[in-house]
Amino acid sequence: MSAAIFHNPLLNNGPDPWIVKQSDGFYYMMVTAGRHLALRRSRTITGLADEEPKVIWAPSSPGPYSHNLWAPELHEIDGTKYIYYTANDGGGDDTRRVCVLQLSGTDPMQDEWIFKGAVNAEHPGLDGTVLPHKGELYFFYSGYGHFPDYGSAIYAARMANPWTLVGPNVLITAPTADWEKQGGMAINEGPAFLRRFGRIFLIFSASATWSDDYCLGLTSISESADLLDASAWDKHPGPVFAQYPEHGVYAPGHNSFTISPDGQEDWIVYHAYDYSEVDQKRSESRPRSTRVQRFGWTDKGMPDFAKPMALDTPLNRPSGEV
Repeated sequence: MSAAIFHNPLLNNGPDPWIVKQSDGFYYMMVTAGRHLALRRSRTITGLADEEPKVIWAPSSPGPYSHNLWAPELHEIDGTKYIYYTANDGGGDDTRRVCVLQLSGTDPMQDEWIFKGAVNAEHPGLDGTVLPHKGELYFFYSGYGHFPDYGSAIYAARMANPWTLVGPNVLITAPTADWEKQGGMAINEGPAFLRRFGRIFLIFSASATWSDDYCLGLTSISESADLLDASAWDKHPGPVFAQYPEHGVYAPGHNSFTISPDGQEDWIVYHAYDYSEVDQKRSESRPRSTRVQRFGWTDKGMPDFAKPMALDTPLNRPSGEV
């Protein structure tokens, strides 16, 4: 096989994958591990598959944020690295919060991570992420609403610092359409961002994660608009990335985005199943796997994720990988 070719999955067990290229030139990868947080580091995207994860944080004792550590993300804000992750006390959804770690040095693999606390969001929830914009920092998360007709929706708020919100938590997108309500729950979660052509694109996961119909939706806003003006967001009417049984891909979702080493290609990172929810084999022993694939843009300035590729599809490695 050519060294320029690879196959998915990147990780056989890799739910809620986050891959980011940071200012030090390395790619970092995190996935949900449940009981701890771990990092992988590589000079290339596909090289992450060969790196052993380094555990960089684990709760020291039982407490309010010691269970169900989910969906970690590594961010660099004003030269300092932070990790955002979901945790609870082992109880119900009402105890689930987004927590923040701050790196005390410069090497995220070796230096100490300091627990800054849980973000003071208005609602319990999960999948927190940050978006710098026009000198301000914004926090987006999936909040468990007090609403009777859906399970979670995406809220946004301005940040006073990387772990503290100020002002109202504004509802940005809620699961109101049938395609967002599959699997027995109405859900919008896992916000991730793209910027292009003067717009900010918020890509989110919709429907229940255990459903074959778990998918990606999209809402967008002009870069010149107020991000906390809910009416300024324009929601796409249907999924932008969804199951493709012909390729053996089910429930693709909870994604992140990264770029090729030479900066010339956009790549989507996501998890999916290779068997349907009706398949008896679906269980904890057959977890969601991490996949990556290149995507493009339409002539109307929209991201074009196309169809999720089958696992046996030979893919060209990201440009600039050596």
